[in-house]
Amino acid sequence: MATVTAAEPLTGIDLTDPQTFLDRKGALVPMWSRFRSESPVHWHPVEGRQVPGFWVLSRYHDVMDVYRDNKRFTSERGNVLATLLEGGDSASGRMLAVTDGRRHRELRNLLLKAFAPRVLEPVVAGVRRRADRLVREAVARGDCDFAQDVAEHIPMATIADLLGVPAEDRDYLLSLTKQALSAEDAGQSAEDALVARNELLLYFSELAEDRRDDPRDDVVSVLATATIDGEPLTEQEIVFNCYSVIIGGDETSRLSMICAMRELIEHPEQWRRLKSGEVTVETAVEEVLRWVTPAMHFGRRALTDVEIGGRQIRAGDVVTLWNSSANYDEEVFRDPEVFDLGRTQNKHVSFGYGPHFCLGAYLGRAEIAALLTALRTHVAEAVPAGPARPIHSNFLHGYSSLPVSLRPAR
Repeated sequence: MATVTAAEPLTGIDLTDPQTFLDRKGALVPMWSRFRSESPVHWHPVEGRQVPGFWVLSRYHDVMDVYRDNKRFTSERGNVLATLLEGGDSASGRMLAVTDGRRHRELRNLLLKAFAPRVLEPVVAGVRRRADRLVREAVARGDCDFAQDVAEHIPMATIADLLGVPAEDRDYLLSLTKQALSAEDAGQSAEDALVARNELLLYFSELAEDRRDDPRDDVVSVLATATIDGEPLTEQEIVFNCYSVIIGGDETSRLSMICAMRELIEHPEQWRRLKSGEVTVETAVEEVLRWVTPAMHFGRRALTDVEIGGRQIRAGDVVTLWNSSANYDEEVFRDPEVFDLGRTQNKHVSFGYGPHFCLGAYLGRAEIAALLTALRTHVAEAVPAGPARPIHSNFLHGYSSLPVSLRPAR
């Protein structure tokens, strides 16, 4: 298994290749430490493609500065490496995540109504019931694949409730979601991911058409019947934002929950602290999000020349913001390489920051809290029952399979 040694040049590390993150599993924290200390504003060339390269920001404060600056940096030409290096995102100007300026504010204000904590109270109550039931069922079986039997069914069902997706379609949408953003192995092609994305968009186009004729109390109905300046949203705005809600709402929470179970197994003292009530569920949720950092990076394109850390960024340059490094920055987090469920002053960037701060952050935290509460209540001990299978991605971090054996609490 590859590691990053002091002798290895940082220029030899390919951050566009998902295999880089699998080969260095266990050595990513020291790798990012070297980036922060040796090349915090790092130029990354791209070999074998007709693109010039991109900047890699690894320090917390640099990442935060770009997140909050939507005047000199834009999301409209992509917000992850996959789209930034292709020159843009097909949803630009229509999907919230890749829209800036006035239209971004209008779309965000529209969607914020559906994600307000007051509106989500009954949804969160359902999350708690669902997490408790799934954990109890897993404990009763003894052995389970925690990823597939428990974690997969909490955020997807929640987001599907919000969107108004019929129960019989949810397994289908989950499979498309996983294909669209992360492969379970290296065998999945870019064409497979594109087909999955198109299938998701087609699904929501048909659902939105139904909701126009028969509006209900769900996000699809809100989008399908909304107007801005007296004009209805376009069909593309509706389907792209449904896609954004389901992708964003499922992946971050699901992967965080899977990793939380794995880290509790690997850190028995932290499991004891959670189980005994020595640490609160609230601080545990924040540390899970920091430690896991399920979305490893986001990106922007510079709109004007700007200097960062003594390096000159030119207008048009791609700038990537590595959350997985910022969340371990020694200048911000005390002993960042220690998994500490009681950590306070935990201002991680796992939900981003600034104008594009994750709409579903409140719901994501509630889902992870519900799972940790259910584990603390119903599980006495968890041990591995087979190897975990990591996902193959340069954007997302986590596991598609986590076999465990659970012993019930008395």
